[in-house]
Amino acid sequence: MDNVIYTGKILHIDGDKKYSEKSKLFYKKMGVDAIVRNISENRQANYVEPLLEKYKPDILVITGHDGMIRLGRAYEDIYNYKNSKYFVQTVKNARKTQNKDLVIFAGACQSYYEAIMSAGANFASSPARILIDFKDPLIVASKIALTDEKKYLTISDIENELRDGERGVNGVGAYGKRKILTL
Repeated sequence: MDNVIYTGKILHIDGDKKYSEKSKLFYKKMGVDAIVRNISENRQANYVEPLLEKYKPDILVITGHDGMIRLGRAYEDIYNYKNSKYFVQTVKNARKTQNKDLVIFAGACQSYYEAIMSAGANFASSPARILIDFKDPLIVASKIALTDEKKYLTISDIENELRDGERGVNGVGAYGKRKILTL
């Protein structure tokens, strides 16, 4: 009998063209099945459902640029963030789909972590409102894609691979998406 290994499929929507291209290269280097689309943050919510329907991924990554407008103040005001409101709406729209096992990572530098998590993400940035490394969301998504479906991953399983650990990324966790099929 032969075994076939299926790694989780990633759909990554990023608001920055340069980072979209760098993300494609990263996923290829990691050997992960990933589709990367460059869509501006304010339009991601409109495209997420049709893209999920078309590609049927196991993991959705929603990134781009963000930042606090008034640094150090109004942490709980969604309008104090450049793009967090768009990430929140995109996560909400993604959760409308039929795939209840979809793992979602959303956010960017200085994003409103709590609002994104409340919208339904499994992982988000940036709990400490810091600048994150562009690779951090890709590392989380790749780790989930390459981890056995019986293993539940938490941030403590991944944090040492992230530049700023739990300060940059956190979440509730998710099951891995790698399956081994015996033929």
